[in-house]
Amino acid sequence: MAEFSWVSRSPLQHALVAGAYGARDVEPGVSLTEVRNFELIQIMARRGRWADLASAAKTRFGVAAPDVPKAIQSPDAALIWSGPDQFLVLSKGGKHTFAPLSQAFSQSASLSDQSHARALIGVSGAKARTMLAKLSSIDLHPTVFPIGAAAATSIDHTSVNLWRGNDRPDGQAVFNLLVFATFAESLWHTILDAAAEYGVSIAYAEELA
Repeated sequence: MAEFSWVSRSPLQHALVAGAYGARDVEPGVSLTEVRNFELIQIMARRGRWADLASAAKTRFGVAAPDVPKAIQSPDAALIWSGPDQFLVLSKGGKHTFAPLSQAFSQSASLSDQSHARALIGVSGAKARTMLAKLSSIDLHPTVFPIGAAAATSIDHTSVNLWRGNDRPDGQAVFNLLVFATFAESLWHTILDAAAEYGVSIAYAEELA
């Protein structure tokens, strides 16, 4: 009989090997970090109810819901635009779970729990933009893709939600990728291949900061 478990596991559990990868004679130009154990709820306005949803979101999170491709940070969550009249709520495990959000938006939106359906990968480093340019058609230059910019796009033909987070303490940009779990391992290997020439530092975090 096949072994089966309800215990949630990272979709990159077998692919991610923490440490150095690629070129070893240079300072790593790309840092890859998988973040685990987060809540991710998709919120989609019902037809004609965006204004009601936006009002409820402002009450719930204290910030405006993104109505253009942006990621907006509240005190305890990120609201990430994912398409017309819809956004994702990303938060630390237990902060904004499905049940209370369903109640908060019961009159204006339909919700879908994506917490275990996506992988979250942070990409940073001096060569992060250069590496991502190999795989994406999005212009990531800071003048057109500043902190908080977001896109629902593709990386090497794989659908992702991409947004720019706050810069690292050393000033390097941070790009966040949400990818469906079933495609995460394939995309991970593609990113490693694209980043190998710059040297890669690989790590994971057990929970969202």
